[in-house]
Amino acid sequence: MEITPQQASVLDRLNVRGFQIVAFPMFESYIGVRKGNCAALLSPQGSGGFSIYGRPSLLIGGNFSAKVLQGDGHYFVAKQEKLEATRERQSELDSFEAELAEALLPTA
Repeated sequence: MEITPQQASVLDRLNVRGFQIVAFPMFESYIGVRKGNCAALLSPQGSGGFSIYGRPSLLIGGNFSAKVLQGDGHYFVAKQEKLEATRERQSELDSFEAELAEALLPTA
């Protein structure tokens, strides 16, 4: 995937803010970003920036999870693993999503 100098600048800005740029083999058309236990996929935009593809997610065993409601509560599930959607985990994901969205805003 080719990226523009403007997009490279955005990735540098993310790196400075503590986000790791990572590859997720199942999503090779997107750029992965990770911080703590959370990750998201970025889609290059024609404007020279990125948008968040889908929803940021909690990683379980290196895999994106989905938040699901089961009979006994909310869980983050990936493949055969599941973690309870505790306040702490949800708070980490919410903070990650907000920080990422802010970091992707155009700068003057």
